[in-house]
Amino acid sequence: MTRVQPTPMINPDLRFNSYGSWLRRRFGCRVSKVNVDAGFTCPNRDGSRGVGGCIYCDNSSFSPPGTQPALTIEQQMAEGMSYHRRRLNSERFIVYFQKYTNTYSSEEALADLYRRALDHPDVVGISVGTRPDALSDGAIDLLAELARDRYVCVELGLQSMDDEILTRINRGHTLAEYREAVARLTGRGIALCTHLIYGFPGESRESFLETAELMASLPMESLKLHQLHAVAGTRLADLYRQGEFIPLTHGEYLATVCDFLERLPARIAIQRLYGSAPLAIRVAPTWGLKNNQMWYSVVNELKRRGSWQGCRVE
Repeated sequence: MTRVQPTPMINPDLRFNSYGSWLRRRFGCRVSKVNVDAGFTCPNRDGSRGVGGCIYCDNSSFSPPGTQPALTIEQQMAEGMSYHRRRLNSERFIVYFQKYTNTYSSEEALADLYRRALDHPDVVGISVGTRPDALSDGAIDLLAELARDRYVCVELGLQSMDDEILTRINRGHTLAEYREAVARLTGRGIALCTHLIYGFPGESRESFLETAELMASLPMESLKLHQLHAVAGTRLADLYRQGEFIPLTHGEYLATVCDFLERLPARIAIQRLYGSAPLAIRVAPTWGLKNNQMWYSVVNELKRRGSWQGCRVE
């Protein structure tokens, strides 16, 4: 296959379209996401779609310690903004409703939370993590209304396009429901992001790479990608101890994620490339790499190959 040339969206140092660079181009300054916990649950936890949640899910594995529902979202925002101002000199912020399913409530409650986040003068928008099966018409109408003059991103957790895998991990929705949610959100002024995980038991490298073609066919603006990892207290950790979950090696993940990026259109910004659970609860894999080392292992592999995001897209 002939390699296409990199577009201006591709950072020449990183070899992919990073979300941080995308935000800077859009807003003209450094923008950071500030996580908040608004106290939501999930439809596959409360019995409406299932119980127990996804087999890998423990929100403490990816949530900053300053996010807890005991604090108001204003308090959480203030703490997060202060941190990013000190660490990165960030000037503007996106409030990220992260834990569990952040459209899973009444439209009145959602409107109150979203508008309170957007009331802060330094907030340019919101990002809402949710599931394809938890988007009412009213919630979409609300998000579209807010998106008329603010940045609104909906992050849809797909995780895998294989319905058998979705069933095995107790995800509680199907690929068809994901496609339907994307169609309902498209054309409403809402930015779309999809969350994917690689390394599920029974998943092949080839089947995961097909997901890049799915993303290319949809109006995705950004993407999150990370390896499957087991944390303490989850069903996945039990499967690991029983020998039924064999985690990826760093080399396996690195090779596949670079193959994936090469097949992904350059227009799609990359929000995440790996996951990093706290050491205190991390079970497997244990690659022994810090966040910046994980980041640059991908960058350096792309440089070694002489490739970049989208280079294999026709």
